[in-house]
Amino acid sequence: MPTPAILHSLFHSIRFRIAGWNALAVAAITLLALLGLRQAVKWTLLREIDQILEEDVRIIELAVRETPAGELESLLDELRRKTVGHAKHGWFVSLTDVEGRTVWSSEDERAEKSNNAERPSRGADEHESLRVTRTAAPANALGIADVELGCSLELFRQDLLRLDRILGGIAALILLAAPFCGYWLAGIATKDLESLTATAARLRPARLDERLPYHGANDEFDRLALTINGLLDRIAAYLAEKRSFLANAAHELRTPIAAIRSSIEVALGADRSKDDYRHLLEELIEETASLETLVNQVLLLSEATGALERDVRGEAPLSSIVAKSVEMFHGVAEQKGVRLAASIAEGIVVPGDKQHLRQVVNNLVDNAVKYCRGGEEVIVSLADDPARRAVVLEVRDSGPGIVADDVPRVFERFFRGDRARQRNETRGTGLGLSICQTIVEAHGGTIRCDSREGAGTTFTVSLPSGQRT
Repeated sequence: MPTPAILHSLFHSIRFRIAGWNALAVAAITLLALLGLRQAVKWTLLREIDQILEEDVRIIELAVRETPAGELESLLDELRRKTVGHAKHGWFVSLTDVEGRTVWSSEDERAEKSNNAERPSRGADEHESLRVTRTAAPANALGIADVELGCSLELFRQDLLRLDRILGGIAALILLAAPFCGYWLAGIATKDLESLTATAARLRPARLDERLPYHGANDEFDRLALTINGLLDRIAAYLAEKRSFLANAAHELRTPIAAIRSSIEVALGADRSKDDYRHLLEELIEETASLETLVNQVLLLSEATGALERDVRGEAPLSSIVAKSVEMFHGVAEQKGVRLAASIAEGIVVPGDKQHLRQVVNNLVDNAVKYCRGGEEVIVSLADDPARRAVVLEVRDSGPGIVADDVPRVFERFFRGDRARQRNETRGTGLGLSICQTIVEAHGGTIRCDSREGAGTTFTVSLPSGQRT
């Protein structure tokens, strides 16, 4: 016997609900169709009765017109025979004169019943139990002015009752079969959904290689499978990126930690002078500063994109940010013999967080100056692009450039290209450009790198424009 839990699951399943909706729809359509059919048959039968009565009364009217004055009895004998012949149908006829008095009427019981009350007009209601039609007879020697003809509706009612029984049986059969057929059809329709559910239940965060089945029917289930598979692809890529990020972060953190530990172990291995200890502590401070920078960058990249997007609600004076960044790196550029020039449109304000955008500008200018030699140049430009409703920041240097194979990977986390390995003093964490890309995309913008080995590098940032001040 089914348990309450099984019954609850059954009654709340999509298959059961579809079957129930199907049964209700079939029941409503069936009842409406059968009622419409019954009414159509009723109207058809009544119309046929009316047509027969009209034809018969026309025949009697012609007979009255053509019967001479002395042969009325022969006409009445003919009407009596017709009355007896149609007794099964309750057929009756009545002839009246110009004053409305009955000249002759059939002996049928129903005719007498109809004579005791006002005669209904043609097409009388069904509850009258009679169907009557009349016509005016032409003036002649017989003195008959009106011919009335009618019949009983008893046979019609019996036929309608038999029809009701047949239609009721059909309706009962359909209503009994509809839930079972609906449940069976719903099972076929939801079979693919059960397959999708079973496959989805097997998925685990550590194993996202399985995908929902696609049958090629291009129906709602196939579209659902494609949508979920696309989501799984994105989740798998995201988790793979996170695992790679964690592995790279652990590797990058291991290096300065190992350097700090080895320095301390060497220092503890023997007694040293005060100057040696001071020099060791300076090295440790330098390593911890590098470690702190790396940790801060990792924490920034670990922030959810939504958290960055929540900060993009104010307004950032981009012209001022770029000008201050150029001014800040001007001294470093002079020491290296690098020419740092700027072309900055005034009054540009963009929607966003000024601290994050300052970090983007500083990273790009710092990288450009860092990788240039003496005699090379860095040009920073900021301008409006009205056609795209955007603001374009461009940082271009004439440095060594980037190897063609490395250009598509410069925004990858912890990636260091050949240019970064050319000099030990320029080594970095490999996170700066990744941070720039994360911040720019959180602000609804794009960042692009164009570079040729030996011909310099250009980074282009495009941000949605705001109001000019």
